[in-house]
Amino acid sequence: MKNIVAILCVLLHVSSNSALSEKPNVLFIVIDDLRASLGCYGGPIISPNIDQLASKSALFTNAMVQQSVCAPSRTSFLTGRRPDTTRLYDFGSYWRRHAGNYTTLPQHFKENGYFTASVGKVFHPGVTSGGHDDYPYSWSVPPYHPPTEQYTGAKVCPTLDGTLHNNVMCPVNVSVMPQKSLPDIQSLEFSSSILKNLSVALHPTNKQGKPIETGQSSQDMQPPFFLAVGFHKPHIPWKYPEEFKSLYPIESVSIATNPYRSPTQPDVAYEDYYTMRTYREDVKAMNMSFPFGTIPLKFHAPMRQSYYAAASYTDSLVGKLLQTLDETGFSNNTIVVLFGDHGWQLGEHAEWCKYSNYELATRVPLIVHIPGVTDKPRSSPIKNQLQNSLKMIQSQDNVKLSAASGMVVAEFVELVDLFPTLSDLAGITVPPVCPPEPFNVTLCSEGYSFAPLLEPVQGSNAILQKDGMEKLTSKRYSRWKNATFSQYPRPGVIPNKKTDLPSLGDITVMGYSMRTKDHHYTEWIGFNPKTFQGNWTDVKATELYFNGLDYDQNQNVAADPQFKDIVKQLSYQLQKGWRESLPVPA
Repeated sequence: MKNIVAILCVLLHVSSNSALSEKPNVLFIVIDDLRASLGCYGGPIISPNIDQLASKSALFTNAMVQQSVCAPSRTSFLTGRRPDTTRLYDFGSYWRRHAGNYTTLPQHFKENGYFTASVGKVFHPGVTSGGHDDYPYSWSVPPYHPPTEQYTGAKVCPTLDGTLHNNVMCPVNVSVMPQKSLPDIQSLEFSSSILKNLSVALHPTNKQGKPIETGQSSQDMQPPFFLAVGFHKPHIPWKYPEEFKSLYPIESVSIATNPYRSPTQPDVAYEDYYTMRTYREDVKAMNMSFPFGTIPLKFHAPMRQSYYAAASYTDSLVGKLLQTLDETGFSNNTIVVLFGDHGWQLGEHAEWCKYSNYELATRVPLIVHIPGVTDKPRSSPIKNQLQNSLKMIQSQDNVKLSAASGMVVAEFVELVDLFPTLSDLAGITVPPVCPPEPFNVTLCSEGYSFAPLLEPVQGSNAILQKDGMEKLTSKRYSRWKNATFSQYPRPGVIPNKKTDLPSLGDITVMGYSMRTKDHHYTEWIGFNPKTFQGNWTDVKATELYFNGLDYDQNQNVAADPQFKDIVKQLSYQLQKGWRESLPVPA
């Protein structure tokens, strides 16, 4: 509790000095399909704006999602509950109708006096959020979706012969696009206008005493605010302003070191990226056999180039959004959290997708900025301290480490922890850990606040030492979270046309996966979609990877007799589940 009081005291002090509201604001930035390959993570993506944010933030090197696909992941972290409790593994149901009337993260802030707004892709739109992005439960005003979203599948991608196509690789001239814009640009403009309106509520006139014009009504817009902004890129199609392509000369783009299926990989673990094969003209033209035919190597670098360029485009928008936050006077009293809703594979294991339990699909960047707390000067160099934590990222991207951050946190966290953590940091009621039967409990969480990991540190930064987190939390916790848990459904053990996004009724196998300090372990078991139950006695396949020896997860050693005791131990821990791996108070 002392650490939370310390953080709140810093925020209130900063708030009083800047004449802002006493409660801290929250800027919640979620980026679709963003893997942990940003510059601040030692990756090849040129991301100067996010890197600058990271330089005054806590950067988490072991943040994991609960399911690596949009709707289930977003419903999970916005409700603070795991897929087996939201009962959403696909795109076909709304938790309030099919699981329980769960309070969401933005709803909790709204009910505690916050103005809450959603811009772009925050909840997954459509059935999974009630058709209206969970409005009015979660939001003070109707969520905003950019008008140009309607052209997502339009044939606007130019080729050398001048014809237009529906491609996955799609650098464009924005000036000739429909409405002369792109969805994420419109989301930036709208979220910036919200910040300006909120600023007007505090400062209705400029320095000359004249009213400030924002182009929107500021009625009912009052700080404190919880502003959620969802950027869609680098989600496919990689449609981005063409000038970002020049950041990545094709000869400088390396491909994955493991662009092949491992012979030790179970068939059920493989994702055939059927959607991309079928609906993107440039990929469809490659004429790959289904399901195990792979994208030819000559296309790997251009496809990576497009993903990186799309990510850099989003980085530029993040920079403009943060600039507006500063210009409107809110930066000194606003907690900023930025993360990916899940990762993405760029040719590793011959896959071009999320839709799996591999590390690249389940690990995400997570950056948390707390004014006056995470931006304190640090006495130890950051670069050297990141090397051990980022070996996997470095190996998979084949780049030299070049990261820098204000605070590096290597302890395990999960996106399901965001709900209790942000509540903790804002000083509002922290949802308790859900009971074993959570369906009738309105306010609870299946995550755990990681605010104790963000405690201000006096003198040298203990967080940057090799075992710094264990030392930092040892007085309050005998053990921090010792594992993270993810899962992914399959319609069968052999890949088919429904493998990437099986509907609930088609799910017959569930892959339950666990990441510990030394291992990544998965069991693919029989699953009954009518009862939402897995059968631990019906094991279809097992995977075991040693994190320290096999960063790229190329060698599944689960069947090796010499590791049978490890498999037995990990299987027991996996079946016991996330509750047994929560932090243990001292």
